[in-house]
Amino acid sequence: MGHKILIDPLLGIDQDTVRVNKEKKKQRTILKISLCLVLILVAISGYCFSDNITIWLWREAINHNLSHATVGESIESENGVVAADDGRCSEIGASILRRGGHAVDAAVATTLCVGVVNPMSSGIGGGSFLIVSSTKDSKAEAFDMRETAPLASSKDMYKNNANAKSIGALSMGVPGEIAGLYEAWKRYGRLPWKPLFKPAIELARGGFVVAPYLGRAISSHSSMILKDPGLRNVFSRNGQVLKPGETCYNPELALSLETISEQGPGAFYNGTVGEKLVNDVKTAGGIITMDDLRSYKVRVTDAMSVDVMGYTIHGMPPPSGGTVGFPMVMNILDSYSELYTGSGRDLGLHRLIEAMKHMFAARMDLGDPEFVNITNAMNQMLSKSHAGEIQKRILDNTTFPPEYYLNRWSQLRDQGTSHFCIVDADRNTVSMTTTVNYVFGAGVLSPSTGIVLNNEMDDFSVPAEITPDKLPPAPTNFIEPKKRPLSSMTPLVITKDGEFVAALGGSGGMNIIPAVIQVFLNCFVLKMKPLEAVESARVYHKVIKMHISSDVY
Repeated sequence: MGHKILIDPLLGIDQDTVRVNKEKKKQRTILKISLCLVLILVAISGYCFSDNITIWLWREAINHNLSHATVGESIESENGVVAADDGRCSEIGASILRRGGHAVDAAVATTLCVGVVNPMSSGIGGGSFLIVSSTKDSKAEAFDMRETAPLASSKDMYKNNANAKSIGALSMGVPGEIAGLYEAWKRYGRLPWKPLFKPAIELARGGFVVAPYLGRAISSHSSMILKDPGLRNVFSRNGQVLKPGETCYNPELALSLETISEQGPGAFYNGTVGEKLVNDVKTAGGIITMDDLRSYKVRVTDAMSVDVMGYTIHGMPPPSGGTVGFPMVMNILDSYSELYTGSGRDLGLHRLIEAMKHMFAARMDLGDPEFVNITNAMNQMLSKSHAGEIQKRILDNTTFPPEYYLNRWSQLRDQGTSHFCIVDADRNTVSMTTTVNYVFGAGVLSPSTGIVLNNEMDDFSVPAEITPDKLPPAPTNFIEPKKRPLSSMTPLVITKDGEFVAALGGSGGMNIIPAVIQVFLNCFVLKMKPLEAVESARVYHKVIKMHISSDVY
């Protein structure tokens, strides 16, 4: 463990003020950097990144043999943008916009592409949160396509096998991504459903180059991949896992996507794709049935809108903890007469970290609102007076052990995800986060469908769970059939005085909320340009371990 010099224009981090987590594996650090690059603000004062950004994104896409992430650049234009974490998918989404597609049309094509080329973090075997902001009616809608607990699940189902909660087919929740994409497309789509699948199908069937970040995920999980027949068939060749620059093929996934494109979501939820998937899940030890797939429902609501420092953020209601946690941290910081003092802005960093720790503790009172009453918890987290009370508990000259913050429930540790933002020529906006949770989800790929199984059941709390903080699990997040687990995913659309100014989101489980907060502060408080706001160093604290990790570019 040592010290690192961090130069951060947002936080004014001085030398040796932050202890950096040196235990983080190199490949994980690089992966996180590449994923965090998608935290791009796609519009400032009515201007969005140019359609020409696809030139940069495509240049990145064809240079996947590089051993490092390609440095980005921002260009202003009026024509629309797709900012995904893989240039090939951004180009595919942009091509949909060029054909006159709505941002949601582009979102369908982009999501499917990401699921093909970044299967370690996304795919139709998982779930998503989607915010759509429409200029036609000046409203933002939230599409909750989060995975749900199977009908045969129970809060004690992992009592005799704790590992099955995070690895293997028993950790799989009922996937919602295809159902959610179709629901959004029905409401907003301009182009036919079937052609939106074509680019992803061609990538899966014709092969795609393994990008460095996928290659590192494959390498770091090689034992798991070689152990599972489905993963081994797709991500290895002649007994060796694929490396960056090699070509990956997933013809079974191509066939699944093709069938869904022709028959609609019914092929997945009540047809041949679903039947094959269920059979493979059962063979691998899972409990998902066709009844689970047939009973899955997308939740479509008005987005949750909260005023923060003169802006309005539009995001997902719970079970997302981000749209509630974001303003809680901002209200705590706003309760100071000044965030930075004359003695050095590193004090502002300390206050930010402490506020985030209190937020992480408070969010464990949240859960699926259709199963538990979280009204009081939400009201408290959104209360400015409560933020003022928390601010009094933050001392400028010290920090505290985890139990000072986590005085009720143990902390949730969700992982993974992939995020993208889209703005079309009419300023219709999409902010979407997709996930299979852990890297390659449950560590199982359905051989007959090519679909990576999620392990979203690990995002639930269970009564018998032993956690590092030695606190009891949060009962609001216990498993119940059809229930959605708590999540850190935080896709946002930001407006000011009713006008669109930005779309924002991030990847990385628990790190999403702190990353989104810091990029927002960079851009809208310190008035950085979008690229600078994204590339400035960010800090993270997960409450349990007494150290800070960072992203440094």
